[in-house]
Amino acid sequence: MKTIVLTGGGTGGHIIPHLSLLPYLKKHFNKIYYLGTSGLEKEIISPIKDITFFEIPATKLQRDKFFKNFTLPFKLIKSVNKCKKILKQIKPDVIFSKGGFVSVPVCLAGKFLKIPIVSHESDLSLGLSNKIIYKVCTTFCTTFLPTTQNLPKAIYTGAPIRKELFCGSKEIGYNQTQLNNQKPTVMIIGGSTGALMLNKIIYQTLPELTKTYNVIHIVGKNKGDKSITHPNYCQIEYCSNIQHLFAITDIVVSRAGSNAICEFLALKKPMLLIPLPLTASRGDQIENANYFKKQNLALVLNQEQLNPKILIEKINYLYKNKTMFIQNYSNPTIKLNGTENILQEILKAIKK
Repeated sequence: MKTIVLTGGGTGGHIIPHLSLLPYLKKHFNKIYYLGTSGLEKEIISPIKDITFFEIPATKLQRDKFFKNFTLPFKLIKSVNKCKKILKQIKPDVIFSKGGFVSVPVCLAGKFLKIPIVSHESDLSLGLSNKIIYKVCTTFCTTFLPTTQNLPKAIYTGAPIRKELFCGSKEIGYNQTQLNNQKPTVMIIGGSTGALMLNKIIYQTLPELTKTYNVIHIVGKNKGDKSITHPNYCQIEYCSNIQHLFAITDIVVSRAGSNAICEFLALKKPMLLIPLPLTASRGDQIENANYFKKQNLALVLNQEQLNPKILIEKINYLYKNKTMFIQNYSNPTIKLNGTENILQEILKAIKK
């Protein structure tokens, strides 16, 4: 049996996919380690008994704070040295990276120590971290086929999907939320770190929206407002057993992170995507959303157009036409579940 190091962090999109791989990794690796910061990845990963978590220092490029970036090279060197020390201690056979600034020092240290590195890009285009990691990795997996263009090391695998998502219980879902099982249910997700703008609009729509629908609102950790209460409304900060909520969900309103979109697609949940605007991102969610819109797999509403009236109109349209979207999901233009494909690339990298 062998040893693997996992890395990635900052948002759920860089962390949750590791959980999809975990049941498969256990069959091939007797030691599984995770290198991450004290952020969201530590909160999610460290309680898992099958993974040993190592905390590392890492710093992110501040796109809107130019002068703060002067110290970035020195912090990066410190972080790489820390990672080299840890990697020498645990001697992994391979590193699997899900990207994000957390992964950069781990992969640079791995390259220095000649450890095979497999990385996965969730979005249609590469983020800054994965542009760096691509140069040092052995294999570069992608969710989308177009991402592989002009990248010789890139392999189209699809996105990893959690097995448990397909095992949800409606009974548990209704018991957990105390919602009306005679009404259709809309799930609204702002992302692992929440979406304050989206949450604010949702609160304004609740008096009208809850007349027709149950609303499950995942607001993000410490991003909710517990004073907001309505019949047929359930507010949740973060859900670790979301499969039971999906079991009672008819349609989804969400940001446009690629991993989340692929999960909705695999579960055949019609989706309204509200991507993060350019003022809050590099535009990756806009690219993801438009790609799925062109494939007739999603509705898209840009945040600049977002207001309570148009949001309710879009939700009503989506629910009315949900059968059409579900039929489109039966013939997807992307690979629905790349978990096994990614595992095979990890195992191949060790042999190389």
